[in-house]
Formats: sequence, structure tokens, C-alpha cells
Amino acid sequence: MLFRVVLAVAVLAIFVYGLVDVIRTDGRLTRGISKPAWIIVMVVLPVLGAILWLLIGRPRGSGPVRQASGHPIAPDDDPDFLRNLELRRRKQAEAARLKKLKDELAAKEKSDGGTGGSGPAPGTRGGKATGDGGAGGTSSPDADTRDTGDVK
Repeated sequence: MLFRVVLAVAVLAIFVYGLVDVIRTDGRLTRGISKPAWIIVMVVLPVLGAILWLLIGRPRGSGPVRQASGHPIAPDDDPDFLRNLELRRRKQAEAARLKKLKDELAAKEKSDGGTGGSGPAPGTRGGKATGDGGAGGTSSPDADTRDTGDVK
């Protein structure tokens, strides 16, 4: 009794595996006969059809051939998207950094341009009031206009 149950389960497993394998295989890759003919053989002769499919009809290779899907894949499954994601992030960060530097340069030129190009106004150091009437030791305009607060 137990032997018959095990045999029935084995036959069913072989049949289902073979049928699913035939259905999932691309029709152009089947050997021997066409894909619809293999399906008919599998249904008419379940065990023998599965054995014949595995020995004769199955495409050469290690497993069932996966069909190329015609639908788009999700971005997190797309290797091209994942490859280019880091490049896009770096380009955006570089663009943001360059924009910030450009804005800082424009602001610096605007503040330097308002003094007539002769350096900072007396009583200021780098555009900031010193409160000592200009006796802050301003030796050169380059040294005074540098912003020492930003470390890069």
C-alpha cells in the first residue's frame, strides 16, 4: 500500500516537472518535435513523455531556458540602472558643489566690486567691521578678503 502511494507521488512529480519544463522552454529551442507536440506527448504518455522530454527534447544546458520577458523590469532589478545610479549621484553632487562655489565667487566679487577695487573699506576686515577704526593691520587686500571660516 505504501509503495503504491510513493509510486503515484513519484509519477505525478515527474509528470508535473516535465510538463512545466516543456511549457517554460522557448519553442525555438526544443529538439526533436515542436513544443505543442511535446505537450501532447506529455499529456498522453505522462511518465514516458517526461522521460523522453528530459532525454531528447530538452534544450542542451543545465536547466530550463528562461524566456526573455517583454515587459520592463523594476529599477532595482535592472543592472544598467544600478550601474548608472552611482554615476548620476556623483554628477549631481559635483554640479551642486560647482554651483555653490560659483555662487560664493559671485557674492565675493559683488562685495569686492562695491569698494571700487581698492581693497576693503577702512575700518573693515574682509567686508566685516572691526570696530577699531581701521587700525586692524590690513597689510594686503588678498589676505583681508579671504574667508577663513570655510575649511575645504
